[in-house]
Amino acid sequence: MVRLMPAALTAEEIRDVNTRYHDAAAEEYDSKWGIDCGRVGREQVLAKVAKALGHPPGRFARSLEIGAGTGYFTLNLLRAGVIGQATCGDISPGMLATLRANAQRLGLHAETVRIDAERLPFAEGSFDLVLGHAVLHHIPDLGRAFAEFGRVLAPGGTVLFAGEPSRYGDLLATVPKRAATGLAPLWRRAIGARPASSAAAHGSDSTLEGVVDVHAFAPRELERAAGAAGLVGARVAGEELLASWFGWANRTLEASAEPAGVPWLWRQYAYHGYLLLQQLDRRLLEPRLPAAVFYNLMVCARGPARRAT
Repeated sequence: MVRLMPAALTAEEIRDVNTRYHDAAAEEYDSKWGIDCGRVGREQVLAKVAKALGHPPGRFARSLEIGAGTGYFTLNLLRAGVIGQATCGDISPGMLATLRANAQRLGLHAETVRIDAERLPFAEGSFDLVLGHAVLHHIPDLGRAFAEFGRVLAPGGTVLFAGEPSRYGDLLATVPKRAATGLAPLWRRAIGARPASSAAAHGSDSTLEGVVDVHAFAPRELERAAGAAGLVGARVAGEELLASWFGWANRTLEASAEPAGVPWLWRQYAYHGYLLLQQLDRRLLEPRLPAAVFYNLMVCARGPARRAT
């Protein structure tokens, strides 16, 4: 159904390397990816949820986030009043520890549970919303995971996942990455930054990133996965084309330099430029182009009103 990329690894090895990679990344994850639980972050999350649903979100009494990471989606949705009782699951204890610290800092409460998405430790019908952001492409057996999402979903509940790499969009993203790699020496000279040390440029994080990302999707594959799990009304949307090109080019440049040498003004330019192009994508390109050409895909489906007996 879905193209598995590092085929040499077993499912258990994929789970193990995901745990180790995300444990190691947890402390710096929010700063690396510009994760924000303020106004901008809340607006970003609400816009993604509304786009996936096809309408502004209502309120969900009980939610479960799969691969919750440091809490970007759940904490922003809690602050916006979209969800009531929140449960956050992740395979990485390090990510969950950072999530708890973020929740405490914001005065929010979310239950945290270490979970495997393919074997959820919850009863049938436990949640009105099962969601995730940038997690499906880490899961070895997508069909089994979707079956679990459907099992723990209340009748008529919602399954919503965003931030999943599209197969074609992933290929397109290699263009700015390669261009930025070629321009990196000139860029470092222009900003006065030293090259990244070999440990930073070629260390464990960059090696493991090629292993933890095990899938890239075509829209129809996500629709089929939802349908096979008994979910109904599946719809897939795409987001970020220009913004993803801009973002990957900048991340490639920044990764080539010692972090302390990248000026604050450059980081501001990269951040605000990304937000501007994201708005351009949203208003101009996303309503007109097929989902498959965008870097990210999102899928939304509902549980049947009544369970089959």
